[in-house]
Amino acid sequence: MAIIQQIIFIVALGAVAWLISRRVGIISRTIRLGKEDNRTDQPGRRLSIMMRVAFGQKKMFDRPLIGVLHFAVYAGFILINIEILEIVLDGILGTHRIFASPLGSFYSVLIGFFELLALGVLISCSIFLIRRSILKVERFQPSRHREMTGWPQLDGKLILIFEIVLMVAILSMNAADSALQDLGSTRYPVVGDFLISQWLKPLFAGWNEGTLIAYERIAWWIHILGIFIFAVYLTYSKHLHIALAFPNTYFSRLEPKGEMKNMPEITQEVKIMLGLETQSADAVVPERFGAKDVADLTWKNLMDAYSCTECGRCTAACPANITGKKLSPRKIMMDTRDRLEEVGRNMLANNGEFANDNKSLLGDYIQEEELLACTTCNACVQECPVLINPLDIILQLRRHKVMDEAVAPGSWNMMFQNLDTNQAPWKFSPGDRFNWASAVTDSGPEGNSTAS
Repeated sequence: MAIIQQIIFIVALGAVAWLISRRVGIISRTIRLGKEDNRTDQPGRRLSIMMRVAFGQKKMFDRPLIGVLHFAVYAGFILINIEILEIVLDGILGTHRIFASPLGSFYSVLIGFFELLALGVLISCSIFLIRRSILKVERFQPSRHREMTGWPQLDGKLILIFEIVLMVAILSMNAADSALQDLGSTRYPVVGDFLISQWLKPLFAGWNEGTLIAYERIAWWIHILGIFIFAVYLTYSKHLHIALAFPNTYFSRLEPKGEMKNMPEITQEVKIMLGLETQSADAVVPERFGAKDVADLTWKNLMDAYSCTECGRCTAACPANITGKKLSPRKIMMDTRDRLEEVGRNMLANNGEFANDNKSLLGDYIQEEELLACTTCNACVQECPVLINPLDIILQLRRHKVMDEAVAPGSWNMMFQNLDTNQAPWKFSPGDRFNWASAVTDSGPEGNSTAS
């Protein structure tokens, strides 16, 4: 029987490793579809940002209570998984608590620490589930935010329930293990009671050895297979940010948030018009201005899309969304990821090559009305806990509408014309630009001269 369990475990482990590597390969290929964007400068500063924002969860603590709860889940996820090493070795070798003997009395202390983290995860996930399902925090509700309809809403709840089940499994497994130690079961080495699970032992009072072993084994399998399923599910879920938050924050933009990047081709044309440069014979005209589909964005924009946590802090801070307009920075990122997923499936079905599907990010996913509502205030960029930049995608899509498709509101076209003829957004010549100042200095409140 033990051999059969080992074989099942090894097969499951191999299947999970294959599924994850396959999924990681697809995500990597789709991100590399993006244009080049050099983000390797100032490595020391980038590492500092990553350690503070991704590892230290700095921006989550802008809201202290939520920050503490999220940190409990984050720390639990990182540290509890150290225990997975022992479980994996036990599963492969057919042993039980393989580290108990080498670590001696320290083993029960270590497991107690892991149980404390598990309790923190259990409490935090329960509170988060209550916030979503009972208190109905506004930024998670599909009735207010259309991008949260269907799977995104279910995904957020599923992952919380999943983690709660995993934590219950590990705590009850340890409690059953302790009860078996008390019975002197030969397979279960005596390591003593554990910090949290000892309080669950009364639940197993009166159980015979066979029933306890069956429960402990079932809980063990639920815990490890649950972790395997979670690891695969994570690559399809918004919780991919658990892994991508680190590179995403490392490669974040270092320039001031209000600084917009000019298009090199346009900058060169302006310099030629002003006589600052001469026309180059080998100048290359870009295939399109701005971005229409995901391949026109940079690789960092695409990594941003996969890193989105769907927390909605960006949308909650967006003045356009608050005033009822259709723009939602969270939806921009989710739409970009959905299009990337569609492109990934296309490539998978066509031996790694993308076959034209006559769809694009702009038009099929993101509409013009959403783009025009953006005021470029950078509120969404400021709020994101993993330093995602929805504004950059909005600007590139909007540039394509205006510069490639010549589609812009009438007021914008008037402004463009004034900039072209008068070098200012207003419809008067540069020579008249300071006439208003003359009127102010020539007369006071009662029409008297104020010149001294």
